[in-house]
Amino acid sequence: MASQSNKPQSVYDFTVKDAKGKDVDLSIYKGKVLIIVNVASQCGLTNSNYTDMTELYRKYKDKGLEILAFPCNQFGGQEPGSIEDIQQMVCTRFKAEYPIFDKVDVNGDNAAPLYKFLKSSKGGFFGDGIKWNFSKFLIDKEGNVVDRYSPTTSPASMEKDIKKLLGVA
Repeated sequence: MASQSNKPQSVYDFTVKDAKGKDVDLSIYKGKVLIIVNVASQCGLTNSNYTDMTELYRKYKDKGLEILAFPCNQFGGQEPGSIEDIQQMVCTRFKAEYPIFDKVDVNGDNAAPLYKFLKSSKGGFFGDGIKWNFSKFLIDKEGNVVDRYSPTTSPASMEKDIKKLLGVA
């Protein structure tokens, strides 16, 4: 009988590249509530999503929230810049303090393994594919995918679900 041990059980089973190309083992986030989101700098949803995410992060980072942002250029070419350009924009324009990782594909043959796992854990309304920039996945403290939110769902509207997972009133 084939062993299931090499099949990822949680987001903690993945290693991703940070913006400098270094490996980051996601198990460093054990015990935290995560929002994993594919981001783009030139999308119509950029301002509202980054503004809300920065506010949520400020409010809950000390209570155990972490936001993991993955730039992706698969939707309308809206993330064409270098990773350095992306980081500069996010950190200066939106005062983001959460990690921005290396650019990834979220769909197709070259989709990042983490995104294949996220999509297989929580299919979207129209199937497994990511439909646009700022699709958000909410991860509990054990690394399980709890929910998936559409690009048009504001991060602020996720606050109730985040607070529940963090165990804060």
